[in-house]
Order: sequence, then C-alpha cells, then structure tokens
Amino acid sequence: MNKNPNLVFVFADQWRYQALGYAGAPNVATPSIDHFASQSLNFTNAVSGCPVCSPYRASLMTGLYPHRHRMMVNDQCLCRLYDGPFLAECLRDVGYRTAYIGKWHLDGNGRNAFVPPERRLGFDWWKGFECSHNYQASHYYFADDPRPHPWHGYDADAQTDEACRYLREEVGHDPFALFLAWGPPHTPLNNAPAQFKAMYDPPRIRLPANVPAACADQARRELAGYYAHCSALDAAFGRLLETLSATGRDADTIVVFTSDHGDMLGSQGHFRKQKPWAESIRVPFLVRHPDRKGPGADDTPIDAPDLMPTLLTLCGVPIPDKVQGRDFSRTIMDGSPSGITEALLALYVPFHEWRYEKGGREYRGIHNSRYTYVRSLAGPWLLYDNAADPSQLHNLIGDPHHAAQVTELDARLTTRLREVGDDFVDGREIIRREHYQLNQAGDIAVMPSELPEPY
Repeated sequence: MNKNPNLVFVFADQWRYQALGYAGAPNVATPSIDHFASQSLNFTNAVSGCPVCSPYRASLMTGLYPHRHRMMVNDQCLCRLYDGPFLAECLRDVGYRTAYIGKWHLDGNGRNAFVPPERRLGFDWWKGFECSHNYQASHYYFADDPRPHPWHGYDADAQTDEACRYLREEVGHDPFALFLAWGPPHTPLNNAPAQFKAMYDPPRIRLPANVPAACADQARRELAGYYAHCSALDAAFGRLLETLSATGRDADTIVVFTSDHGDMLGSQGHFRKQKPWAESIRVPFLVRHPDRKGPGADDTPIDAPDLMPTLLTLCGVPIPDKVQGRDFSRTIMDGSPSGITEALLALYVPFHEWRYEKGGREYRGIHNSRYTYVRSLAGPWLLYDNAADPSQLHNLIGDPHHAAQVTELDARLTTRLREVGDDFVDGREIIRREHYQLNQAGDIAVMPSELPEPY
C-alpha cells in the first residue's frame, strides 16, 4: 500500500460503548458495525476523557488536552483559542485532500452560522454546519457559499449519501482524508426514521443493573429512541462501507468508527454526559487498516488527544512537537503493546450541570483496564473495580480494604496532572481566566437569537 493511505473517519455524537451489539448490548441491533468490528482492531476500553462535545472535537483536531487547547466548554471558537497545528492541516500539507461532512461545533459564532474557510482548521472540501440536532430539518454550508442548504430527510442519511457520492466522484490519485460527523444519537430521541423507531418498544427494553427504579420509565422511553438512532446510523455506516468497497478504495483506506462521548441514560440515576461513570466516558473505537493482519482487541484506554498523533503516524505524517497525546499506531499495525496503561479523566467546567442539575462537580480521574478513580475539588470521590463490578454499583471510597488503592491512584493522578500541566481549579476560575461568556441560566452562551440545544 502507498505510504500515505486514505482515511475515512466516522464519528457519532453521544453514542456510548454500551449501545452496540458487538459490545454485548442486549437491546440494540447494529449488524453493520458488528461486522465491521469483526474485521477491525477493537479498542475495548476507549474513552472520552472530557465527555462533552466541543472539548472532545478540539482534542481530536489538536492532539492536546482541553486545558491546553483551551476549549474546555461548548460554543467557543477553537482557532481563536489555539493557533495550531491542526490535524487536517498536517494531512493537507503532505498532499492529502481533506474533506468534512456534518456537525462541526468548533467555531462558536452561533450554532446556525456559516463557518468560513479560514476557520475550518485545514479542511478544504466542506459540507458542514456548526451545530444542530433538528435531524429532520437541518442544513449545511458548502464551500465558500454563506447561504444555508437543506439536508433532505433524516440528516445523517443525507450526510452519509453525500460521503458515498464523495467516494465515488471526488477522490482522485492523491490520498484523501474524509471525516463524517453525525449528530445522532444525541437528543432529541424522538425523531429517528419511522422504520427504526418501530424496532424498539419501551416496555421491552432491558435496563442495565445500575438504573434505579425511580428512573426506569424515563430510561426505557429514552433508550428506545436512542437505539432507533443507533440502528439508523448502523444502516448508514453499512452503505458507506459498501460504497468504499465498490470503488475499490477499501484496499488502501483506513476506516475508523468512534464517538465523541456517551450518555448516562438513567444509569446511576443520571442522564446525558459530563459524568465520570462508564456510560458517559466509554466510547466505541474501531480501526480497520488494510495492512493489519486480521482483527483483534486491545484494552488500553485510547483517548481523544491520542487520535491526532495515532492517525498522523498511520498516514505517514510527522507528529507536531506541540502534541500531548500518545501514539497507538504500532498497536494498530502489529499488536505491539503501547505501554500506556491509563487515561486521564477531566471535567473542567460543569456547565451543563449548572443548568440541568443542582450543583455541578469539577473532577479529575484515572481510568485503566481495572479501576476508575475520580477526585473532586473536595477530595477522593469515586473508586470502582471495573473487573469485579462492571456496572459500577459499589463505590469503594471509604472502604478500608481499598485505602491503599486510593492512595496509589491518587498519587498517580497527581503525577499525571503535573505531566500535562493541569492545575485543577474551580470551573468559575477557568471561566474568569478564559473570558468565556455565560447566559442568564449560568450556561455557556450561544448567540442570543438561538434557542439552546437539547442537553
């Protein structure tokens, strides 16, 4: 294969690891992705270390932790906070054709606003939009045209159809990097296509063990709509893979499937993201490389800052010096152990929690293949033995039998925070430092003319 393989990177918004057939989910049908998983390296413990939209996306594009690229909240403009280099710029500089389709959420100048070419971070071909979850009536902007164009029907289907067209008609002899960013299965959970909604009846949904009885009815209703989105996206992903195969480019193309973060959906009595529990932080991460010998699995916790250095190395592109993330390319190519054992968890500003829940808790944590340990500003908060307690039903903080484990993990967390330069301060102090704007609800501001999106 050419030194510079093509790249197709597909990511959904708010699709948790626990909502995929290949991951053992008992309710949801995802046959296309399950088949893809059987051909891929499956990172079974991949995480979104800062589980909220814009910080993840900024880490994907920069290879940095959010406190370094400074996009620690939603609805800010990344290129005004950080001057690069960015992932697509690095690819473009060595001859890649870079293309982006779908949700962006990195420009911060209004969720319905046009994102001009100079703020697309190295993506030259563009059918994107800042942020919308109105899946049956959304729009996009094309090239340098500031007029909105409608996506017809369910927008994830239309975006996938456009990605298929791009693969058939736009690619040439130069290597290409195509990013497809879906809005579902993020809320709202009532507007998937009818044939997929019909697949899921709320009373028949089997709930995880960590959903308390008080949340059960809401959780079943939401999971039915959530799974409908997941199955719709699964069918779209299958069409995309079929098109790639039909063009013959699957022989020289890396394909990635992942998500920006998860959704609690009633687990632990919570809904949505920004939480340190597994349903919020764990995401699918599948990589199919044409030169890798067969499928496999790896339980090291690859995280968003690791994606830029890993993808650049797989594409034969040097990693910029500024990058903080770790390179997993050898693990992907030949199964070599990365030597990386844990990922850093961080919620810098609990802005959604300030609006939707009482309080809101900043945290830092360590997640590895065995334990999840989390510290709040008040001190040690959570410890779970994920091998013995995969549903995270028993918080071991305060258990004298695990005091030594708390001490060890807390020390490792302190060391890791020092390594990445994170001083772990109150979220209000970060807002003051970064001059983020708040609205009257205490949430991060969007343009005054726009209604807030569903959490």
